[in-house]
Amino acid sequence: MDEHAHHTCIICGEHKSEGIHIVSEFICDACEAEMVHTDVQEEKYHFFIHRMKQIWVQKNA
Repeated sequence: MDEHAHHTCIICGEHKSEGIHIVSEFICDACEAEMVHTDVQEEKYHFFIHRMKQIWVQKNA
């Protein structure tokens, strides 16, 4: 895979070149870092869970 290719992050929707792939979806480094530092009590945590559900919904559709 081309290291310099841009992918669309399923969390923020921006085109980025650095991040991780989970199944067939992409999460940019910035969103990944924010997710792992977000407490489960925070409202943003539920946003991340909602966005990540796309991974399983699209895979099992």
